[in-house]
Amino acid sequence: MTSLPRPTVELSADEARRIALRAQGFLGAPDRKAGVRGVLRHLGAVQLDTISVLARSHELIPYARLGAVGRKTVDKAYWTTASAGAPPARPHAFEYWSHAACILPIEEWPHFAFRRRAYRARPQWNHELPDGTYDQVIKQLKAEGPLTATELGGAKKTSEWWDWSGTKVAVERALMYGEVVCVERRGWKRVYDLAERAVPDTLLHDELDDTECLRRLVRLAGQALGVGTRADIADYHRLKGEQVEAVIADSGLVPVTVEAWGKPAWADPAALETTPRGRHRTTLLSPFDSLIWERARTERIFGFTHRLEAYVPKPKRVYGYFAMPVLAGGHLVGRVDPAREGGTLVAKQITLDGPKAVPAVAQALVEAASWVDCTDVRVERVDAPELLEPLTRELTSAL
Repeated sequence: MTSLPRPTVELSADEARRIALRAQGFLGAPDRKAGVRGVLRHLGAVQLDTISVLARSHELIPYARLGAVGRKTVDKAYWTTASAGAPPARPHAFEYWSHAACILPIEEWPHFAFRRRAYRARPQWNHELPDGTYDQVIKQLKAEGPLTATELGGAKKTSEWWDWSGTKVAVERALMYGEVVCVERRGWKRVYDLAERAVPDTLLHDELDDTECLRRLVRLAGQALGVGTRADIADYHRLKGEQVEAVIADSGLVPVTVEAWGKPAWADPAALETTPRGRHRTTLLSPFDSLIWERARTERIFGFTHRLEAYVPKPKRVYGYFAMPVLAGGHLVGRVDPAREGGTLVAKQITLDGPKAVPAVAQALVEAASWVDCTDVRVERVDAPELLEPLTRELTSAL
């Protein structure tokens, strides 16, 4: 284990919470000039997921920080594609395995060389790769340019989601190896291109050794979190604890003590230079938002138990299929399980942290409804029935 200096900075739990909020873009004026790309660069990873209730998660992330940025604008900001007759444009981002399947800034391509090498050295895979298919996929992409798995020859052998075709197995293997890049999502299908064509020449290399890759990712995770434990930092890009332990002393992060955390923590030194101040966002959060995607951290910082129940049998759900935490005043003050019916945003279930949360939850619902082009909000259930009437009143006055 690496010997680390003793912490010289002690943070209260409240200071750590505000540092985390600022680091994640929820405290202070948002950088609207940098827009969606700025949010991506700031966070370092935006998680993708197939679930779309209010909107897809990668759309909800910038919305939560910037407000009602157009949904089409979000996708255009992530993915740069060439105009007809123009030379291929370089993407601002690429998709790869980080915290999960994530959109990552293109500048981070070199940092994942350690993961690409690990995939290349992997002895066993869940899907067999048919002879000759890999080379055929590379040859076809080279000749025809960016293609989906369907355009390459088919994504599945049957209708079952796990039953990949040989072509799909080959192109996904090439993606993991880094020979192919996902440069766009089109109708939720990955669009693949050769890395040599999609990644700028200055970034297209695996020159960083594993230690340097890990050191940079640990530093970037610490900056995105503001302050975190070893487990928090490891979880950001799904590193192993021992990988973080091996490089954290040289990462540029500084050891700190946080009141009531009970575990060693590290902070971005820049986050300690000034006191976090400014405007707090009031917003619905995607369950896949990096502010809350690590459950133990969310409980430690906000005293809030967060769990995605989409994969929980319906009778066992407590808060709803896609319960979205509500952030207001720097705290998590409730949950909303949303749905859409035509021009109505339906709050199927709302959980409130007492009467004081009512105005904030109403504001978050009305703003979200407007963003997704809904003109009405209907509440079906509130965990505290006595709060239904004041919530309805707040919604009526805000609509």
